[in-house]
Amino acid sequence: MSATATARIAPRDSEEYEIRVQLAACYRLMHKYAMTDLIYTHVAARLPGDDGHFLLNPYGVLFNRITASNLVEVDLEGNVVSGGEWAANWAGFTIHGAVLGARPDVQCSLHTHTRAGVALSMLECGVLPISQHAMAFHNRVGYHDYGGFANESEECAALAGALGDHNAMVMRNHGLLTTGTSVAEAFITMFNLEIACKTQLDAMATGSPIARPSEETCEYIAQSYSNHKSTGKNLAWEALVEELDREDSSFRD
Repeated sequence: MSATATARIAPRDSEEYEIRVQLAACYRLMHKYAMTDLIYTHVAARLPGDDGHFLLNPYGVLFNRITASNLVEVDLEGNVVSGGEWAANWAGFTIHGAVLGARPDVQCSLHTHTRAGVALSMLECGVLPISQHAMAFHNRVGYHDYGGFANESEECAALAGALGDHNAMVMRNHGLLTTGTSVAEAFITMFNLEIACKTQLDAMATGSPIARPSEETCEYIAQSYSNHKSTGKNLAWEALVEELDREDSSFRD
């Protein structure tokens, strides 16, 4: 995937600029909370309009250096529409292109290779509803069996099918993926899924019997999380972005 288009800066009062800022903030937060794999994972955000274009990270740039203006815009064929000198990760395009193409309700999709996420993806049991964080995902996680590098159309079509109407997926032997109706929702969902993976692995490592809440309790907690997300206000995300602004607001540039 080559970059032949010149960089384009969206007007500061535009919807596109706000999406760029939110996505750049997400990349900075992924760096802050150790959800990166050098330059090899990615988050995508859908742009306004009917052409199917979306934004990805500039390939080769560490996540703590990503800004609103250096994000790369790609079209449905994977061509770089704007992004200056940077290319986009082809695997990133195929994964997120498949998800966004299959799910018109999704504004943002996020993929990670964290230590806990990859380790959990190796377990046949998947995500167990044994912590409050994990109960949020009870019966709400898709599972995609590993089929090779996610840069082939057949693999990504299967991936989108495995996600279904869920907002979280375990990509077996690979990592995690979350989606959201906003960048904020996709990030907070991944943050919670990451904690669920870490705490499950910690508990299993003790070798002690694990307490299992009832099916009714797990479903109640999962539904409560779903109801909370539907309110539209994401106070945790707003607090995180406010902290980024205090520490280094260059993600807005």
